[in-house]
Amino acid sequence: MVAIDLFLLSPATQARGEGLWRRLETRRTIIQYKTLSDLKKFDRQIDYSPGVSSLGRIFGSSGSSGSRNALSNKIDALYERVQEILEMRGKMKKVIINLYSNEYQLDQAYYRITKRSCRIRAWYIYESNTVYINVNDVHEGMLAHEIAHAIIDHYLLIRPPRATAEILAHYVDEHLRR
Repeated sequence: MVAIDLFLLSPATQARGEGLWRRLETRRTIIQYKTLSDLKKFDRQIDYSPGVSSLGRIFGSSGSSGSRNALSNKIDALYERVQEILEMRGKMKKVIINLYSNEYQLDQAYYRITKRSCRIRAWYIYESNTVYINVNDVHEGMLAHEIAHAIIDHYLLIRPPRATAEILAHYVDEHLRR
């Protein structure tokens, strides 16, 4: 795991969501965030830790390095569970997960990309291999769903039709805890 903290711009720039990205690199993903509080909130929102004792999370290291390691392990475990559900394993390019502080920042990101208003809670873009998430409105099923899109699109030689990929991503969300 590699953590890269970049300097941020002014508070006004950060509020508009225009600050520089900080990065937390895991084995399977690159999590990009603007503030440490966004990363911490994301960690709290994603309730997934198979193979990791919940007591270990409660009594484990409270320093940022320990927290980052725990988050990295959790996100990688979620990614690998999605691969297992889809039966699509193998080495793949790391998925970028962009974390936004609020709905407004997520909407602005969507508008910058599509020039349209945002009507969805999270999304994935194949060309950049990037998941877009609002840390105030995310849970492990939603993240698994978006990661499924990345895995499906990069595992198969020919990308499936959008409706087919959506059915498979919903399947992952429904079977995550089974």
